[in-house]
Amino acid sequence: MQKRRLGRTDLEIAPLVLGGNVFGWTADEKTSFDLLDRFVDAGFNAIDTADAYSRWVPGNQGGESETIIGRWMKARGNRDKVVIITKVGSDMGQGKKDLSAAYIEKAVEDSLRRLQIDAIDLYLSHWPDPTTPYEETLGAYEKLLKAGKVRNIGASNLDAGQLRAALDVAKLRDLPRYEVLQPEYNLYDRSSYEGPLRDLCMAEGLGVITYYSLASGFLSGKYRREADLGKSPRGGGVKNYLDQRGMRILAALDAVAARHGAAPAEVALAWIIAKPGVTAPIASATSLEQMESLVRSAALSLAAADIKELDDASA
Repeated sequence: MQKRRLGRTDLEIAPLVLGGNVFGWTADEKTSFDLLDRFVDAGFNAIDTADAYSRWVPGNQGGESETIIGRWMKARGNRDKVVIITKVGSDMGQGKKDLSAAYIEKAVEDSLRRLQIDAIDLYLSHWPDPTTPYEETLGAYEKLLKAGKVRNIGASNLDAGQLRAALDVAKLRDLPRYEVLQPEYNLYDRSSYEGPLRDLCMAEGLGVITYYSLASGFLSGKYRREADLGKSPRGGGVKNYLDQRGMRILAALDAVAARHGAAPAEVALAWIIAKPGVTAPIASATSLEQMESLVRSAALSLAAADIKELDDASA
């Protein structure tokens, strides 16, 4: 499978990243192992998780996803075959988003222990922390990079102004800079990434891996009216997409999918993969059937006319 270089890092990833948010939530450990096995067998290599996955589930405390991924790598002996992406800064019980040096120093050890690895390939600031200066956060990452505990750093959920400020501080203070951005981006949610943020990422050579690539499952086409929202635990997050524009997007996805003999979700992911300024979308699966669909999406090549039809419908 054709790999893509992730920004200026030395990481080469397949054009689809597996989302680990479902591990320990809607996918139990055995299912998670099966999904991970199939993903790697199909030639993919990048797995995205976070320390906070899946703290929102009753009875969970966070770290469940990292723990499952760690057990899987240990059982398979395949650490060298995968790129591990995890995040820090979510509220893990401390009551706030936290990118302070003291917190990062502790949190990285917890993630390394759960993942059962010596180094994290890509460590991301999960959310902006308005109470901690960029200089402090980047200084903490510099120590981790020098110690070999982290190989590359990036950020999630920054807007163009925040990313510009973080890059400027790195340059001014001679600190490591964010090399990868993880923004929300899909056929429906385009405005927060397209424009100044994408322009900045492209100008600065950042790698970009997008989350909510299927709009919480809406772009799979299985939610078309309010009665469909009970189909999965994520259905509640889809209600806002059931508007006129959402229906227009689904109609375009259906048309393009029919021409290619593909599923709407596969087309929605192929659209992101084809976009300038994106290295790879993140998508998750809870069944082997869904995983096969993810595998097909990375092999789907859309024509310029297909992309224009989707662009126009989602404008």
